[in-house]
Amino acid sequence: MNVHETIEKRREITAFLAQKVDEDALNRIIRAGYLAPAGNNLPSRELIVVTDREKLVHLSTATPFMKWLADAGAGIAITGRPDVSKYWLQDASIASAFIWLAAEQEQLGAAFGAIYHSEDAEESEKRESHVRKALSIPDDRRIVTVMGIGQISAEPKPKKHIPFEEIVYREYFR
Repeated sequence: MNVHETIEKRREITAFLAQKVDEDALNRIIRAGYLAPAGNNLPSRELIVVTDREKLVHLSTATPFMKWLADAGAGIAITGRPDVSKYWLQDASIASAFIWLAAEQEQLGAAFGAIYHSEDAEESEKRESHVRKALSIPDDRRIVTVMGIGQISAEPKPKKHIPFEEIVYREYFR
């Protein structure tokens, strides 16, 4: 599958089989996140890989919207480092996208569990503290996401997108 096919096929998977992820596949997925571009090539994001079922279950309660993580074969927490780069959020987000596409390439599902909440500092602190404590993450890191990776239990139907012409403009905004 080429990258364009992978992008077209990608879905947010929120129904996983509670099975371990093949170690070689997981390592390739992690490497994709590691190789993702970062502003000025600064190490402003880090990946914490979790395969312990009890930890995955615990992390699934970081927000009410991540119950699916309890059954995922792996979780990848992605942190950002504001002390290293002003682009920490973008860098962590790009790493997330690379991980997602690599998971799709491995015929695994992926889901993005938003931890950092840019519009609600109190909610963000609550979510980040939950993950920070569980994974011993230092206070100077922001926790952007915990992504779930695993065998797909139920593949959702494609989402209906807003028409292309309403999102993409050429030469100027219309």
